[in-house]
Amino acid sequence: MSRLIDYQDAFGHEIFDYYQNQFGYEIIERDDGHIEVGAGPRAYFLEYKDWPAYEKEAMRRVQGRVLDIGCGAGRHTLYLQKTGHRVTALDNSPLAVKVTRLRGGRHVQLYSLMHIPTILRAYDTLLMMGNTFALLGSPARARWLLHHFHTITKEGGRIVGQTRDPYKTDQREHLEYHMLNRGRNRMPGQGKIRVRYKKYVGPWTDYLFMSPDELRRVIKGTPWRLTEIIDGPAGQYVAVLDGT
Repeated sequence: MSRLIDYQDAFGHEIFDYYQNQFGYEIIERDDGHIEVGAGPRAYFLEYKDWPAYEKEAMRRVQGRVLDIGCGAGRHTLYLQKTGHRVTALDNSPLAVKVTRLRGGRHVQLYSLMHIPTILRAYDTLLMMGNTFALLGSPARARWLLHHFHTITKEGGRIVGQTRDPYKTDQREHLEYHMLNRGRNRMPGQGKIRVRYKKYVGPWTDYLFMSPDELRRVIKGTPWRLTEIIDGPAGQYVAVLDGT
């Protein structure tokens, strides 16, 4: 999740086109050759009243000053601003940052996940919605990031992160990918994915989708504990982690 240059910013172009013209689509490509049409940019612009119930419930777990990591088109940032939170929004997509600012985001910055500036004990909640929590990438990187996250959250800080249980599927192409990963000594829910839109092609990005039990094992030894799972449809869930 490094900062993107224009021809890589497929995600940014799709949401910028949707912001301007209510048009856009999303093609998701996986490193085993699997290609599918994503939910599309409309999902990044949903008003609070149209959010699924588990996302609304997750917002009730947000406390204090917020860092919205991977803000996309800014829908969570804008909602939390309206409810009185001070929110800093980050994205590695220049056009996502632009759209969030145009929509009213007050503090929006261009940073990648691996280069979040260290502002010691600045935030009460780190928000990682829209499957951004899966950008932990691998068990080793997850542990490194979680230790870093602990340095930028206040005592009693919290992570609210959305992800997916990879085992809640019966689709053959996904089950075959789990087997491929096992053969590569990776967790079944690890993957490399990139976004395509028009002539733009995003970089390959590492994802790590975990079941709640796997998440508990991965965070063991970090300064975080899993305190709640908020279940959503089709294997989606929000994990609430509290600092120790």
